[in-house]
Amino acid sequence: MKILNGKELAGFIKERQSHQAKSMGKKPTLLIIRDSDNPVITKYVNLKIQYGEDIGVNVIDYFATSSEDIKNKILSANKDPEISGIILQLPILKKDQTDTLTDLITANKDVDGLSSHGAFDSATATAINWLLAGYDIKLQNQKIAIVGRGKLVGAPLYKMFQDSNYDVTLFHRGDDLTKLNQYDIIITATGVPGLISDSMIKPGAILIDAGTASEDGVLKGDIDSSIRNRTDLSAITPTTGGVGPLTITCLFDHVIQAALK
Repeated sequence: MKILNGKELAGFIKERQSHQAKSMGKKPTLLIIRDSDNPVITKYVNLKIQYGEDIGVNVIDYFATSSEDIKNKILSANKDPEISGIILQLPILKKDQTDTLTDLITANKDVDGLSSHGAFDSATATAINWLLAGYDIKLQNQKIAIVGRGKLVGAPLYKMFQDSNYDVTLFHRGDDLTKLNQYDIIITATGVPGLISDSMIKPGAILIDAGTASEDGVLKGDIDSSIRNRTDLSAITPTTGGVGPLTITCLFDHVIQAALK
């Protein structure tokens, strides 16, 4: 069984980004806006801060006190020539305001690709495409299932695959997931630990787990741990180091591109 290690692929791109960032006249700057200290969010923010330090990109971690504070910070950063890219770290506390707030980010600074008018594709969805391409996994003539309709992964990835005319089906986490055993490639991103069980996966399937949640202080994905003991699968992402590292890499690619414009 092949292990789809995004960390290995990210290393090659990171070296190129470091040369790019350090050769620029002015350091690119990424602003991260968040309103939660959830352990999963804090982990990913810290990873982005460290990545920025490694390649020579400034990262500002701004903790907002309200939705109004988020709005004002975005509007201010849109006008700030020192800010290359802006991220609203999801989920925010008032989830019903997510679309309204992300749409405030000016197109060329929406490096996460979450607004309806952004200049960049979704960083996480792009990272999944990079991971599949990096391991030479062909999507044509494959039955593909995406589990989760979220703004970060499921919805933009589904659109990408539809635009490429792939045979793709989008599942909500409340749908009948026993039907997943009919699919060759399953990409899941719900944030529900252990949602995807062993009986849902047919032999030879390829599994991409982009779901992350904290359970008793431990970070877990959507795939039940028992699946990882199987030897009849074609490929699977590791418990950590699958999609996540490439998402950060793609995000900083966008920041550098935004700074060059």
